[in-house]
Amino acid sequence: MNWIVNEHNILEILLVTFIVSVILVPIAKKVANHIGAIDMPNERKVHTKPMPRLGGIAIFGAFLVGYMLYGELTTQMISILIGSFIILLVGIFDDIKPIRARYKFLIQVIAALIVVIYGQLYFTEISFLGLNLKFNMLISYALSTLFIVAISNAINLIDGLDGLAGGVSSIYFATISVITIILNRVAGLDFMLSLILLGATFGFLVYNFPPAKIFMGDSGSLFLGFMISVIALVSFKVATLTSLVIPIVVLAIPIFDTILAIFRRLLKGESIGTPDKEHFHHQLLKLKFSPRVSIIIVYMINIMFSIVSIFYVIGHTKEAIVVYLLLMLLLLFLILKTDILYHHKEKKKRG
Repeated sequence: MNWIVNEHNILEILLVTFIVSVILVPIAKKVANHIGAIDMPNERKVHTKPMPRLGGIAIFGAFLVGYMLYGELTTQMISILIGSFIILLVGIFDDIKPIRARYKFLIQVIAALIVVIYGQLYFTEISFLGLNLKFNMLISYALSTLFIVAISNAINLIDGLDGLAGGVSSIYFATISVITIILNRVAGLDFMLSLILLGATFGFLVYNFPPAKIFMGDSGSLFLGFMISVIALVSFKVATLTSLVIPIVVLAIPIFDTILAIFRRLLKGESIGTPDKEHFHHQLLKLKFSPRVSIIIVYMINIMFSIVSIFYVIGHTKEAIVVYLLLMLLLLFLILKTDILYHHKEKKKRG
């Protein structure tokens, strides 16, 4: 970025991308209604009336405008634009007519490889708690590709309540933005991407916070997950983040939810891609929390992890690790209060 960043630039980026997103969401809603990209209610859905999807188009559009106004053209950025556009396209097609999981997975891998190989964004080493693991090129490529695909799907999986995926993503973008400001690395690509996407996602949340008027659909959740993972890779490249712990703990709930969903479906003898109504946010609803209170609980847990992550980065490592462990125990306690790992037959036996 070839301009000096100050509080005026930051506010300008947030305001411009927010306004563009707010303007584009109603257009995306009309397009969704016109082409039949509608999320119909069923036994595993929380909503009770047909809801237009494709909110992801508005988020991507605001992101694109923000980049054109404030970004600069580099090989890394070209790879990110190509990869994210591929992800957006597969999400749009899936929002209109569901695509088989294996094909979505293959396309996600291709998009990830574009960023990893062409954009040269990948982990070369992982450091945590004094451990320092270094990888050769092939393993670095494989791990980074897996990371992008995993985070993309983690955000996609939690997109089951109004405002949930958008809110969790916003907290992540805000956390990276704050960290880069504290470390005085606001000239980096990770700061620019985080700030633009924060404004774009906030604009979408105007229409998606409960009661929602539109869903982001796979076009939005896969795109946001893709960009979250890309920003983490960029941050490693420019040394904003020196530990994998930051993106993992800030995304603790989506990652926990994804891991538990995989185990749950394996216990059922189902494919890990089989959808169900047993995710963490569903469990909060079963505990008699309202949808609005449920997402606020998730927000608060994520914000606590984010605050501790900021302290971790600025040097309070030992204290942060202790609080991380306490928060993990709290999250584990909440999970154990649910039946998130039980399948239906076991529930009937217990009843």
